[in-house]
Formats: sequence, C-alpha cells, structure tokens
Amino acid sequence: MCELLALSANTPTDMRFSFRGLARRGGQTGEHADGWGLASFDPASGDLKIIREESAAAFSPLAAEVANHDLKALYSLAHIRKATQGVVALENCHPFHRRWCNQDWVFAHNGDLKGEIPTEGAYQAVGNTDSEAAFCWILNQLSQRFSTAVEGHALFPILNNCSAELAGRGIFNCLISNGQWLYAFAGTKLHAITRRAPFTKATLADDDMSVDFSEVTSARDVVTIVSTEPLTSDEIWQPLTPGESMLLQDGEVVERQLPC
Repeated sequence: MCELLALSANTPTDMRFSFRGLARRGGQTGEHADGWGLASFDPASGDLKIIREESAAAFSPLAAEVANHDLKALYSLAHIRKATQGVVALENCHPFHRRWCNQDWVFAHNGDLKGEIPTEGAYQAVGNTDSEAAFCWILNQLSQRFSTAVEGHALFPILNNCSAELAGRGIFNCLISNGQWLYAFAGTKLHAITRRAPFTKATLADDDMSVDFSEVTSARDVVTIVSTEPLTSDEIWQPLTPGESMLLQDGEVVERQLPC
C-alpha cells in the first residue's frame, strides 16, 4: 500500500527533513515506487501548491529538489504510492485536490477499499483509484449537509462518521487539510510526534541525515508530524489506536476521538 505524511505547525515550517526520509521509502528502502506527491499551503496567502509525479520518489530529481527546497507552510501533506487499485498514472497520484465551498481541500489515503463507492453528487473521480473515489464521496456527503464553509470543529464528527464508514469497506487511513486545519484518521496505522521546546536532535530512519531542531526553531514553535511509520530512529513516536482520529491546528491536537 502507500505511506502518508503531514505537518501542522504554529509557525511557517518546512517539511523537507521528513519528506527526505519519506522519499527514500519510495523505491529505495521501501516498495512504494508508483508515484508521489506533496501539497503545501502558503502561510501568507493561503494559496495551495501541489507537486505530483508518477515515478519513484527515491530516484526522482524533482523529489530530490523538493527535499532540498525551503517550502515553508503551516499545513503540508505528502504521499508515496504503492498501487493496489488503479494504474500507475499522474491522475492516480496523491494528494488529490478539490474545491469545496470556495476552499482548497487536499486528501491522501493509505489502504485498500472493497466494493463500489457511491458516486452520486457533484464530485467525481478523474482517475480510477478507490482513494480518489473516497475523497469525492466525503465531499459529496459534506455538500448534502452544508452550503457554506464551516470550521474544523463542526466538521470533525462528520469526517469521523465518513471515515468510519469507509473503514468498514477495508483499510482506510487518511489525511485531509484545507490549510486551516489537518484531519487524520487511523483505520489501521498512523504515528504522530509533537516537537516543542526544549528541542533536540533527530536522525532519519531511512537516511544518514540528522537535524538539531534547537538550532532552527524558537522557544514558541510547535510542530506535529503525522506519518504511517515513524520517520526518525531516535525520537518517541506515538502510535494512534486503530479507529482513532485527530484534528490539528497550529501544531496542536485540538480534537481527538478514540474508538468505542
């Protein structure tokens, strides 16, 4: 299947350290070689930038450029793909993007869903993955309930219900963001780590690279990273319980739901 990565921070933060580790798993230390992508919201304008490619991230010059680029954001998502449904093609690469209520929404999924996902509604998939179909279904569900944008706290229980229903179809782990919050659902597996002062050194698990965060942060910085598997070898990552969901804003978990 695929691997997920996301960032939420209270100050513009680049994700290149984490993305570098994730990219190594895209065909070098892992088998996720069927495409990759990154979505990042500009912290000043809110504009969305998406980069996607239908090749192995570990050997991609473009992915290497992204891993070296200081692309600061408050919210970023990344994905490396191992195709289970849908051909290897650009239109099947995550993160997927749609406009909902005049907002840019991005979505990335790790898993494998069985059966036909309902397609009634304005949002329709362009490619042929279960992931994009699930994203469109979620947006169609939201469109039935809201005609204008609502805040993350109001969306959280509805996103939880949608995620639980999709998880009933198979394996469903997802990340969603609109640049104002980050939603994470762990149907089977996600990990998270929150970095805050006092910051320490961290070393990638898949690359011979370390960063001393105390040298590149301020005392007020808070950054949470969510990923399928821990990306560093010398930090304590917290596994999410299967069925657990989180809503993050400014690097903090502001809502959490544990499975019943």
